[in-house]
Amino acid sequence: MGSSEQVNPWVAARPGEDLGLLARRVSSAHARFVTGGETPAGGDSVRAVVLESWRRSREHGVDPDAAGGGGVLGDSELRGYRAEHPMAAVRPVVRKLLVEDAVEAGLLVAVSDARGRLLWVEGESRVKDRACAMNFVEGADWSEDRVGTNAPGTALALDHHVQIFGAEHFSRMVQEWSCSAAPVHDPLSGRVIGAIDITGGPRVAAPEVLSLVRATVAAVESELRLLLLESPKPLGDSTARLQVLGPAAILTRAGERIRLSQRHAEILLLLVEHPEGLSADHLALLLDESELDPVTIRAELSRVRKLVGAGGIGSKPYRLLIDLRTDVDEVRAALARGDAKAALRAYPGALLPRSLAPGIAELRAELRERLRAALLTSRDRRLLARWTGSVEGRDDSAAWAAYLGALDPGSSLYAQVKAQLRVLDTRLGI
Repeated sequence: MGSSEQVNPWVAARPGEDLGLLARRVSSAHARFVTGGETPAGGDSVRAVVLESWRRSREHGVDPDAAGGGGVLGDSELRGYRAEHPMAAVRPVVRKLLVEDAVEAGLLVAVSDARGRLLWVEGESRVKDRACAMNFVEGADWSEDRVGTNAPGTALALDHHVQIFGAEHFSRMVQEWSCSAAPVHDPLSGRVIGAIDITGGPRVAAPEVLSLVRATVAAVESELRLLLLESPKPLGDSTARLQVLGPAAILTRAGERIRLSQRHAEILLLLVEHPEGLSADHLALLLDESELDPVTIRAELSRVRKLVGAGGIGSKPYRLLIDLRTDVDEVRAALARGDAKAALRAYPGALLPRSLAPGIAELRAELRERLRAALLTSRDRRLLARWTGSVEGRDDSAAWAAYLGALDPGSSLYAQVKAQLRVLDTRLGI
């Protein structure tokens, strides 16, 4: 195949490809991967985009033998949440372009929020009933870090349209299905607000299905642009951003910046990190090893509710009912893409550096070590210079050594870095 005919990495099956042979090949690769064997990308194995998603799924602790989406919202919570969601305004466009034909074709059309929670799942009733077996239902969380590789979750993780064919799904329970999905963006800010997905049998892996989804997304974003022209109200007032990296904790909601107390920032971040929800006892343990009184937890949650809105936090268990993106998400997304430069740019400092909460300390260490590993692997002298010049990295002898190794031994900077490394080694007793 010539270089002008390169295979589209986002499409699962090429026209005319033997789907039976593809299924057997991918299934074999999946079996090797989940049992710890080597699974090279491309060629006779799996697409690189799928392999990378499998690796992320494993890092997030996804069980390949577990059921699909979890953390299903109750009916009343789901109704309230999606009524306020910006995707509700363009649902008629999705129904007209996809749903009506999908019912006749025995397919499902799903619309999710920006985190992968399914807002609507529509299609022929018997197909919907079959999908219930894998928990592909309205209100379920189908984010990649919860379910593993799947089209809507992976499309959101990568901010790119993608197809997932059969055994390319990380969860074995989902492998009889194929899906095509694409993210939807706010046409003004460019922020992801949701995703549109078609799910069904092997034919959903055909390139034209992905083209259909992408065309629908384009129509949806055009409709959103018209709605914004008619009413300049920002899209997705239910979507907020939490800043927890660096010295200040800030919640931005509906254009308002709210400086948070450390405790409120801790609670919000822990709820983001546990979309399945937390009991009062579990939340107390994550906040304080000596276990906070449940009455104190309830009082703090009451105060946090006032910050995010009355319908923003559910109970029994406590869980977020709004889209809340964090700067931690941005660093992780850059690391997942292999973009160490973007990850460092999105990392102004340690995660809630003064927090002693056990759950926060664990997140802080995990994020720092992932970023540090990416920088050491990059061997990029500019990035290593920034890291060793920061509060986080100034005493990192391994980073200084990597920085030294990236420099020209004949340069004056090499001598300076070598001297600094010697001072640091002496201070640390190395």
